[in-house]
Amino acid sequence: MATATPNPKVNRIGLPVVEYRGGKSTLCAGCGHNAISERIIDAMFEMGVEPERVLKMSGIGCSSKSPAYFMNRAHAFNAVHGRMPSVTTGAVLANRTMVALGVSGDGDTASIGIGQFVHLLRRNLSMIYIIEDNGVYGLTKGQFSATADIGSKLKTGVINELPPIDTCAMAIQLGATFVGRSFSGDKKQLLSMLKAAIAHRGTVMLDVISPCVTFNDHEGSTKSYKFMQENDEPINEIGFIASFEDIEVDYDSGQVYDVEMHDGSSLRLRKLHEDYDPTDKANAVRTLMEAHQRDEILTGVFYIDTQQPTFTDLLNLVDEPLATLPESLTRPPKSALDSLMANLQ
Repeated sequence: MATATPNPKVNRIGLPVVEYRGGKSTLCAGCGHNAISERIIDAMFEMGVEPERVLKMSGIGCSSKSPAYFMNRAHAFNAVHGRMPSVTTGAVLANRTMVALGVSGDGDTASIGIGQFVHLLRRNLSMIYIIEDNGVYGLTKGQFSATADIGSKLKTGVINELPPIDTCAMAIQLGATFVGRSFSGDKKQLLSMLKAAIAHRGTVMLDVISPCVTFNDHEGSTKSYKFMQENDEPINEIGFIASFEDIEVDYDSGQVYDVEMHDGSSLRLRKLHEDYDPTDKANAVRTLMEAHQRDEILTGVFYIDTQQPTFTDLLNLVDEPLATLPESLTRPPKSALDSLMANLQ
């Protein structure tokens, strides 16, 4: 007699986790990017996000292949190298009801795409921007990227002498409203940050250290598994309670920041560094700079602001997604153009 197959666990919208999976990864075995894809699957499943409401955006590089490995049912666009921010901006303006998730790399973001990245941060566009940061160009044989630390060594023995771009400090200074850093090997921390990111309205910038097992996971690398495991310095312990959950967590009130997210969820940050305030922009940047001087790699939520208006708020757009409006409302009639030209004569 055949045994009955148990029903798979489903989330709050009735979907099993398999509906959030993607294709089989073609990245190197052990690549940190694959661990990030798994956490994205877990976060979207646990938050009950409809896959068809997600925009998966990427540029060029190993990291930009990642969206193929999660959420097959979501919409996806693989943009030109470094141009993912502008394509995502257009997509969000066309339909701001979508959840935009951009995956980029340290080369795609901090080198060829740095100009687009900077202006995305200024606008506070509603999107989740994940940098899968391994400090090298994995597709072109492992040269240093712009996030490589001074003194970091390649497998060939070459030492990096140029200062790194700290994407977190840049994001805080320029206007992102949720900024954090995690490690692909820290499942608990990264999952909590991703769930909070889904609940946030505004630009979420997560720099995730993601070791390249082929070119940058050796002795002398500051973005290897061993280095991160020995030098990861969490600035806060992250807990997240979704709006649809009824969970009581007993914390000492004097040690916790409890931030209400836009959807009613709660982000709870238990301080590990004395007197750290994640709402103080100047202190967040100063803390990152001081950590650099001590050769520490801080992880956690560095800065959060749930009060700033988003780019779409500033534009005073109508409630309906622009992409759904009829041409009669989005395209001025010929008479409007004739009147404009007459005024210019």
